[in-house]
Amino acid sequence: MMNYSNNYLENQIAAASPEKLLIMFYDGGIRFLNQAKKAIADNNIEKRNYAVNKATAIIMELAATLDHDIGGKIAEDLDSLYFFMIKELNKVTATNSSAPLDVVIGLLTDLRQTWNDAIESVKHPSGTSTTQEDQNEHKPLSVSL
Repeated sequence: MMNYSNNYLENQIAAASPEKLLIMFYDGGIRFLNQAKKAIADNNIEKRNYAVNKATAIIMELAATLDHDIGGKIAEDLDSLYFFMIKELNKVTATNSSAPLDVVIGLLTDLRQTWNDAIESVKHPSGTSTTQEDQNEHKPLSVSL
């Protein structure tokens, strides 16, 4: 079953648009930080470290993909925000507190929503109606195993 899940994820990533990959990065970061919160509650330092390290790697990748030439001030602001998030995650490791996790989860959630709204507004500018075909395109697939 695990192999099927890994193959499915690899296929999802390979087929994803850059916009979808961005949302997947945010989702992954949020998921790992929630795992870190649970690990702190369970007093499982190993799992906490693993989850925090994974989330940190995602945030570092988000920062590395910023195009400062095109993005200008927005890229600079995002870079600063990502750096702040990494500093907050370092506090988790030093203090075993979940408070910094809540801060970073909130920031990632807000950024994810902002990017998602921007992506949707480009796909469907205001004043245009979506067709049934467009609506079907965004419905999740249901798979029976």
